[in-house]
Amino acid sequence: MQRRDFLQLPMGLALLASQRAHAQQAVPVVGFLNSASPAGYAAMASAFRQGLKEAGYVEGNNIVIDYRWAENRYEKLPALANDLVERQVTATFANSPAIKAAKAATSTIPITFISGEDPVRLGFVADLNRPGGNATGVAILAGELGAKRLQLLRELVPHASTVAVLISSDWPSHPFQADIEVAAHAMGLRIQVLRADNEREIEAAFSNLDQARADALLVGPGPLLNSHRDLLERFRFRRNHTNERALRLKSSTGSVKVGIALVMVDRAFA
Repeated sequence: MQRRDFLQLPMGLALLASQRAHAQQAVPVVGFLNSASPAGYAAMASAFRQGLKEAGYVEGNNIVIDYRWAENRYEKLPALANDLVERQVTATFANSPAIKAAKAATSTIPITFISGEDPVRLGFVADLNRPGGNATGVAILAGELGAKRLQLLRELVPHASTVAVLISSDWPSHPFQADIEVAAHAMGLRIQVLRADNEREIEAAFSNLDQARADALLVGPGPLLNSHRDLLERFRFRRNHTNERALRLKSSTGSVKVGIALVMVDRAFA
């Protein structure tokens, strides 16, 4: 299967089922519920629109996308999810922190999601193969890939002795951090954990890299850090041009995650 075909598959499938149930609605409306900001998730939103377009849905033509952004203020998510339900959207697409609010708002409107953790363990679906209910999506399991990502980073920087790990509180960090620490011990690496919950703290974390004498930086999962990839790259560029110790950075990609979930939305329109 081509990558572009894989990107189309989730969203379009989710839209079709719900469209039949809303036959009176001339143009289907997809709710885009996201915990982050438009600026931080611009690339993902673009991938979302492109995937819909390749599946035959063009925003402003035969589909409407109703965006709801929490701007990293998670307490706003329930109200935003309820707004989409009141709008009677055809389907809702939610990122990890927004899934709970989306499910609490409706048990009938199809919900497609991208989850960085196990959605069964979190209670979002009954089973990975047969999710049941009105929610389905893609589990990236980013938090469970910490050891593998550290291994890849070690291959990029084979002589590294200290690796800084940047973690935000918008992600359950304990399993990820524990996984990293076990893997680091096995590789003979020293781990320096840095925490950041906003742009100011991300900048402070980069300032602390010199003190930590880190040879590489592993950016943890989570919407906040994903939505600030450009900021992370700017700090890395600035640091590499003002410090003799060049920093190698390993981060997760976001556009692939969004593209994968398009399959489910297409099904909602079936």
